Amino acid sequence: MSGNKRTAAPRSPTQQLKKAKMVEIDENLHSRQLAVYGREAMRRMASAAVLISGANGLGVEIAKNVILAGVRSVTIHDKKTVEKRDLSAQFYLTEEDVGQNRAEACKDKLQELNTAVAVSASSADLDEAFLQGFQVVVVTGGSLAESKRIDEFCHKQSPAIAFIRAETRGVFASVFTDFGPDFTVFDVNGEEPHTGIVESITTGNPAMVTCVEDERLEFQDGQLVTFAEVQGMTELNSYKPIKILNCKRSSFQLDLDTAKFGDYQRGGIVTQFKEPKALAFKTLAERLANPGELLMSDFSKFERPALLHVGFQALDAFEAEHGRCPKPANKADAEAVVALAKKLNEGLPEDARATIDEAVLAKLAHCASGEINPMAAMFGGVVGQEVMKAVSGKFHPIHQLFYFDSVESLPTGEFSADEFVGDGGRYDAQVAVLGRSMQTKLAALNVFLVGAGALGCEFLKNFAMMGIATAGPGRVTVTDDDVIEKSNLSRQFLFRDRDIGEAKSSCASAATLKLNPGIKLNALKDRVSPDTEAVFNDSFWGELDVVVNALDNVNARLYVDSRCVYFCKPLLESGTLGPKCNTQVVVPRMTENYGASRDPPEKQAPMCTLHSFPHNIDHCLTWARSDFEGVLEKSPSEANTYLADPEKYAAAIRANPDAAAREQLEKAAELLVGESVCHTFEDCIKWARLRFQDLFHNRIAQLIFTFPEDATTSTGAPFWSAPKRFPTPLVFDGKDPTHASLVQAAAILKAEVHGVERPAYATDTAAVGAKAAEVVVEPFQPKKGVHIETDPKAEKRGPVMAADDESLIEGLLDRLAKAALKPGFRLNPIEFEKDDDTNYHMDLIAGLANMRARNYQIPEVDKLKAKLIAGRIIPAIATATAVATGLVCLELYKIVAGGKKIEDFRNTFANMALPMFAMCEPIAPKTFKHESLEWSLWDRWTLEGDLTCQQVLDWFEERKLHVYSISCGQSLLYNNIFPKHKERLGKKMSELVVTIAKMEIPEWRSHFDIVVACEDDEGEDLDVPLVSIKFR
Repeated sequence: MSGNKRTAAPRSPTQQLKKAKMVEIDENLHSRQLAVYGREAMRRMASAAVLISGANGLGVEIAKNVILAGVRSVTIHDKKTVEKRDLSAQFYLTEEDVGQNRAEACKDKLQELNTAVAVSASSADLDEAFLQGFQVVVVTGGSLAESKRIDEFCHKQSPAIAFIRAETRGVFASVFTDFGPDFTVFDVNGEEPHTGIVESITTGNPAMVTCVEDERLEFQDGQLVTFAEVQGMTELNSYKPIKILNCKRSSFQLDLDTAKFGDYQRGGIVTQFKEPKALAFKTLAERLANPGELLMSDFSKFERPALLHVGFQALDAFEAEHGRCPKPANKADAEAVVALAKKLNEGLPEDARATIDEAVLAKLAHCASGEINPMAAMFGGVVGQEVMKAVSGKFHPIHQLFYFDSVESLPTGEFSADEFVGDGGRYDAQVAVLGRSMQTKLAALNVFLVGAGALGCEFLKNFAMMGIATAGPGRVTVTDDDVIEKSNLSRQFLFRDRDIGEAKSSCASAATLKLNPGIKLNALKDRVSPDTEAVFNDSFWGELDVVVNALDNVNARLYVDSRCVYFCKPLLESGTLGPKCNTQVVVPRMTENYGASRDPPEKQAPMCTLHSFPHNIDHCLTWARSDFEGVLEKSPSEANTYLADPEKYAAAIRANPDAAAREQLEKAAELLVGESVCHTFEDCIKWARLRFQDLFHNRIAQLIFTFPEDATTSTGAPFWSAPKRFPTPLVFDGKDPTHASLVQAAAILKAEVHGVERPAYATDTAAVGAKAAEVVVEPFQPKKGVHIETDPKAEKRGPVMAADDESLIEGLLDRLAKAALKPGFRLNPIEFEKDDDTNYHMDLIAGLANMRARNYQIPEVDKLKAKLIAGRIIPAIATATAVATGLVCLELYKIVAGGKKIEDFRNTFANMALPMFAMCEPIAPKTFKHESLEWSLWDRWTLEGDLTCQQVLDWFEERKLHVYSISCGQSLLYNNIFPKHKERLGKKMSELVVTIAKMEIPEWRSHFDIVVACEDDEGEDLDVPLVSIKFR
């Protein structure tokens, strides 16, 4: 890094925000990350300079995540040269780099991750002049003495330079953070503030606040809240944040005397006030002597963090004394480390002393010389997130020590030291930890990776570093039917700008081969689903050793899970949501499967709320997207169906001339022969202006005519009570930029639907607004007797029956038949695409939603926020992805090793915002018993031979199971209550599934499946496994 002048990031909120506002964020690239951090935190990040000392596997993983996040600059520092064993975990080194400086060797590849970040390499001394230029200094390894020196300097600066020390030793890791004596966390958890809709507020001390019972309040005792839109007791609207007490499902008390306030009348929104949090960090030297509270990750290892606190110091002491790491499986070295740990432990305060576990310390000594990729990946994510916390103030940092181990991933049994001696190759660092036998197994592994997005890219990199599928029958099959978009580039690190529009699986595979040319990959573009069972057939599944999911939707996960259960294959599952991640290991016959437990479905807003009574911006955006899709995609598609074959369309309508058919026909006719037909751009502007009038004036005017502000319900209660908000019709103003931009976006997209050429002025919002203001609009007169749905339990209402649907349909068909439509003419339906800011899609949806919000006095949102909600964008950051995949690969070691017990495996939920890591052993599958039989979900009973129905019944009778029904798919092959079914007893099952179930059995499949319902001797039903008939 050139120059020694310090450009430290200020720590006060005012200074940070002032500096951050100068930075522009590429919202297309970082949309998923913006959903996590927000603009201000991202801008603070983009003004920060970060130093990472140590270009080992951990160092480059941290650098990758920090660069993808978008800081101002990253300097990768190292004085060591590349050795071949570095390739075991450092993915940006090649054999050609051996002998070069490690930082220089990987600098250019790191730069490719994000050209907006200045990446440089250095081998300078880490003196004070050099350190002055950074806001964050990360040290990955090195001696504790050197780290103490650097941290002391960083801690004394004003403002302090954030210091992080992290290292991984085999399956062990440690992290230390020091962000200075006065660090402010602006947002401790990253969650949206909780809110409630006020129903009543009492006067007195304490005041009782009751909210509507639509949703459970998420407030907690001791939190602070603010109020807005309260009528009557208006003093609350401008009052400082108020402490709350005695929180219940729909009520809480205010630590405030409201006796002198006005009487509550109606309305009000209560919102959690999120306070900044001040943290004081101690130096590394102070924390080593008195560690304080240590962050836990696995409560089955309650004593482990304290033990590793002295263990890592013992390693440092050993290396200082001997000038080398302890050797793998070396008893003398292990004993020396244990002795040093005991001595160090005695010097700690009594309440900080560890219970010495010599076996664990011996494993730490064994691992000391090896770096493995999964640990580097996991802690590259953990430490990368801590860097982001240091520069942004977003999320709560580790305060201050975190120790972790996965000793269960180590091989079990006794091994000689020779087992852990490598052959001089790239995997030697991993061999030093896990042994040559494990390396051989990994090389021959046959893996199915489902998905090549953010998780998939990380997995492929991990597999390449671990040496998976590099020899013998080993193979990694990766499939993904998606293509690369710009927004992928901030997390899916194997992709570059030049790859946009290309298939993810093939690009990811090509990039992985550059990381390790020895890995054998098979890239496919097929979605794993029932439609592709000829591609992913029985033979394919039968050859697999393990399946790894890298998917982003539950239905796909459930299908892959069902296949793994069917073929009895291990499945490694993971997912991320913002700074959170979860992992699940599924082991045949040992654990429950992924589908055994499911999250409850998301709560949907009632139809009447979306259509007439929205009370938050989410309702407005849901309505806006529905309107977009109905008007610009579904209706034009319906018209094109008519245009493709008018006679066939007319025949289908006449065959079922009901209200639904009439409504569909009306949509088509409106676009082809109705008032929605547009021939010029001026027509499109007129259509857009009249639609504005209809949506935001006329419909609202009708609503408040039908339900005036003083309307009451049948019980006499005010109709417009919470959560309903009384709306106001909008009056169009062509000079209002929000009105003009909405009409502009609507007109441009309407022109696209009708193939109308856009004039040059179409991109001039003011010009379009002026023309829209000239459109003549008929005055609106509300009508009596208009039905407006008010029942929140009502489902989506179907088309209203007209007096004579058939005659209306005939009239519309006649108009269409007589229309002078050009042969071959088609409309252009528009499919919503959220990630293209030039297509006006989000301009229209944001405009529609904000005008509706303005109708109901709901706070409006900018286009980015609208995109996140309406586009249903899942918040995502690279750090969480890295943590998830690292954890999964630690479980993969256990599966490959074999012989592990259920208590050796771990499922994990992590929330790095808090931070919190919760690891637990998996749940065993539910088992069933009958006589001498025992089975679980994992079992499938296979009957050999081309059996008759009677033979199947006999097989079950021999086991004291009495079959009363056999089915295949939706078809009933046999049921003992039907006399005619006795005729089927002598027929072969293979014949019944073809003739009755209409099953087509492919030539490559040797079996078919049936579901058997049976009962025991007492007449109790038994849930028996799926039955496969292997008939050929």
